[in-house]
Amino acid sequence: MDITPLPRKPLSFGKTVLAAFLGFLGAHVIACGLAMTFFFVLIAMMIPSPSSRVPELASNSVLRIDLADIREIVTTDDWMQYLPGNKGSQPVSLTQAIEGIRRAKASDKIKGIYLNVESLNAGLASIDELRNALLDFKKSGKFVYAYGDSYDQRAYYLATAADKIYINPEGSVSLVGLASSTMMMRQALDKLGIKAEVFKVGTYKGAVEPYILDQRSEPNKEQTRVYLEGVWEHMLQGIASARRISVESLQTFANMGRAFDEARELLRYRLVDSLVFRLDMEDIISRLVGVKSPKQLHQASLADLVAQPEERRPLRDAPEITVLYAEGDIMSGSSYGEGIGEQLAQDLKRVAEEGKAKALVLRINSPGGSAFLSEAIWHEMRRLKKKMPVVVSMGDLAASGGYYVASAADAIVASPMTLTGSIGIFGIIPDASALAQRLGLSMDVVKTSPYAGVLDASFFGFQLQGLSPEARSAVQRMVERGYRTFLSRVSEGRDMPVDSVDKVGQGRVWLGSKAKELGLVDELGGLDTAIQLAAKLAGISKNYRVNYGETSRSLWDQLFSSETSDSFVARLRAKFMTEEERRVSLLMRQLTTYSGVQARLPYGTTPY
Repeated sequence: MDITPLPRKPLSFGKTVLAAFLGFLGAHVIACGLAMTFFFVLIAMMIPSPSSRVPELASNSVLRIDLADIREIVTTDDWMQYLPGNKGSQPVSLTQAIEGIRRAKASDKIKGIYLNVESLNAGLASIDELRNALLDFKKSGKFVYAYGDSYDQRAYYLATAADKIYINPEGSVSLVGLASSTMMMRQALDKLGIKAEVFKVGTYKGAVEPYILDQRSEPNKEQTRVYLEGVWEHMLQGIASARRISVESLQTFANMGRAFDEARELLRYRLVDSLVFRLDMEDIISRLVGVKSPKQLHQASLADLVAQPEERRPLRDAPEITVLYAEGDIMSGSSYGEGIGEQLAQDLKRVAEEGKAKALVLRINSPGGSAFLSEAIWHEMRRLKKKMPVVVSMGDLAASGGYYVASAADAIVASPMTLTGSIGIFGIIPDASALAQRLGLSMDVVKTSPYAGVLDASFFGFQLQGLSPEARSAVQRMVERGYRTFLSRVSEGRDMPVDSVDKVGQGRVWLGSKAKELGLVDELGGLDTAIQLAAKLAGISKNYRVNYGETSRSLWDQLFSSETSDSFVARLRAKFMTEEERRVSLLMRQLTTYSGVQARLPYGTTPY
């Protein structure tokens, strides 16, 4: 039986051409649609949108503060905010936030502040500055009301600046005490076949311990315990004073784990004033302002206040104080908002050459980093100091390399809660020889001298050969020489004997309040205190203007800036990583970041 299939009737030539044309046309329509969408997004970014123009403040307005992340320098990679009609809040820097609160105090259109900081992510020094700005705002007689579904400890500490604190009936205040955690990685590195060859100077220099120990050393635990207790006491004193309750009552609340009880316990301990739902807060705020309904309530943001023109601008010819910002790790190749790089040294040199400023304030918020780059920045600080007064304002962190740079200034101002000091040096050479052997890899090296190749990274930042005793000794000598240089820089800048610096050094971290007692800091306060001190040193204590420079950068600036485009793309890529991929990435970043001589705190350590 013949089962050969019948031949198919071929499509006509015209139908084939038509099908190909329609497919071609459809593909181009889709491509054009995507291109047009991207084009309109770019246009929206270039042309000021209604939200980016100077907004008008209505009478009987309320300043609503929604803060999640407080940083000295703000960058954003959220392209959605540029789409027309988007009403998302624009991020502001710490300097802008404080300026916004100051302008709200002076504005007769702002009747009070509605504070929402339940997802706050910042160090206590930054929170202290913001909290002091809120307390100063209250001197105007205007109200500050705070609400949160729940408060962590830092958010609650800031919220206690308010006249009244409200919370969700099912909410909580996580007042439980402070803890500092460090991920210990020695066993993980052993399993990977990686050994961290560590070279350090400083009994308290704990940055290397995660790679060589299973738990922190006793000296490291001691210094951590001391500064945590100092921070905790500062927080309790501030809360107790604001809420008019005793420190003992707060400590009892924490020790008994009352934070895990129902919200009515918060009322009993007088930590909050009322249990309400979020939607009810606008009714409460409306009644305070004197409007009939929340629909008539005008809410302004910090960005709105910052955008307002100042009523009294200093004269153009008034002497200027320039503020520069140094935030993040000190490492070569760092870009705006992503760390401290060579650009800071260039900016210091530019200020010196231009000669426009009468004084400079350097705001440092850094755990340190490269000892070599710290030295380069220190050199430019010292050179600038010959032309004008230089004052350092310390933020949450100004430790190790951060303190190295600060020591060149004429004066140092720190918050009582700043983590500073950590005068010490270390170096790490990651040795992956065991991993290489497991993978069947080996290096065939030809040398011209015994020490050739000791500091060379031969495989993705890792050494594939173990170091000889002679090589280890040579690297240790280099690290010790770096520590002696560090001591001499601090000795010169602080006018202290080298032996005295060594006693408070050894890698030990100090709170700003204790650092002042030890002579490492001159005054306690925030950025404003540093600016006033700089003006005094320059002899311009009354009529002067402050140039804060750029403290925020938009998506558009990042995309078309050679400094930041790579880091911007890296941040976008990190958003799509799984948690496991982030952990592996963190591990590799730590090892490669710490290669070479470093002056810094442990990467990823939670200060409080």
